[in-house]
Amino acid sequence: MNKLHAREVIPESVIKRIPSAELRYNQKDSDSLPEYDVLDSILKAYIEEEKSLSEIIALGFDPHVALKVITMVDKNEYKRRQCPPGVKITPKAFGRDRRMPMTNRYRQRINNNI
Repeated sequence: MNKLHAREVIPESVIKRIPSAELRYNQKDSDSLPEYDVLDSILKAYIEEEKSLSEIIALGFDPHVALKVITMVDKNEYKRRQCPPGVKITPKAFGRDRRMPMTNRYRQRINNNI
């Protein structure tokens, strides 16, 4: 409830809606991403803690899921360069603390013998 207007600011149906990028009909984030608690943990390990794929797998994550998440992060580096710098709210900020090459088809070599 909004204290100033004594009404809902965000409808409950919006809060309870299944997460979706809504890029196609009936799409859900869970169609292409792992559950958010798993995704968040893998992202934190890879980006903030700078762990390798093998170190992330050693933490108990499914090797295929970990590889998919890491690959998605790396392949989308160019998108982070198209935006102006943002506010740093975590220990690792894209563009400042973590920079990956994005030219000449660079791909980090990940040992994916899973």
